[in-house]
Amino acid sequence: MNREQGLEWVEQTRIIAIVRGVEEQHITELAQALLDGGIRAMEITLNTAGALNMIAKLQQQFGDHMFIGAGTVLDIDDATKAIEAGASYLVTPNTDEEVIRYAVQQGIPVYPGAMTPTEIVKAWKAGATAVKIFPGASLGLGYFKELQGPLNHIPMLAVGGVNEENIPQFMQAGCYGFGIGGSLVNLQEIAAGNFTWIRDKAAALTASVGVKR
Repeated sequence: MNREQGLEWVEQTRIIAIVRGVEEQHITELAQALLDGGIRAMEITLNTAGALNMIAKLQQQFGDHMFIGAGTVLDIDDATKAIEAGASYLVTPNTDEEVIRYAVQQGIPVYPGAMTPTEIVKAWKAGATAVKIFPGASLGLGYFKELQGPLNHIPMLAVGGVNEENIPQFMQAGCYGFGIGGSLVNLQEIAAGNFTWIRDKAAALTASVGVKR
């Protein structure tokens, strides 16, 4: 998958559910709830116990309907293991040009984390499909808007601090997509088996970005 294709699926899905700390026994029901709510992309963070097994399982069960990727990819070893497990894309919390170039060589979309303009440009020049602005919750919408002035040619994802109320504002500012974690993949609701809550939250988020279920 090349850069253009990787951007195209982000535009189609808009929202990536960040799965961190979820027990493997719940992953199938979680995926189904997200899909039923209209979210078709999941990022399993590699610092989640059993992450590689979950990626492989989800790819087998939901790969025809969802984009299953790996998050918190910190180095080449992480990237290699994630791709071998079946990850369709990689997400990093930082700008590691070696990881970015490796993903490009493997034909895998990569969404590296960056904060400063220098990091954003470095990530893009190294081959990033789009750049994840992180930590988004601390930086906020105002910072994202300021970046769009000189860097609006670089596709950006907002991660952290995004909800169904402010998503339209981020979209108006030029945001390609959103990574949403704990406010959607709520560990308490999952542990209680309340997957209807997950589905309804997903539906509210997809409605806010205009994605058809």
